[in-house]
Amino acid sequence: MTTLYRFLTEDDTSAFCHKVSAALAGGWQPYGPPTMAFDAARGVMRCGQAVTKEIEGDYDPDMKLGQQ
Repeated sequence: MTTLYRFLTEDDTSAFCHKVSAALAGGWQPYGPPTMAFDAARGVMRCGQAVTKEIEGDYDPDMKLGQQ
């Protein structure tokens, strides 16, 4: 078993919620609480959520994490 890690980010809009919801529907689990930070260069709030997933096999740096 291998644990994969992703950090999902997006502007503070429904797009962030959809991105996290799609990951959860694909078997990813939240890892810690969500975060928010102000992007002063763009003048918007940004959200982030770490997620993990257990997979069979070994980690490969060329794998597309979103397709796991």
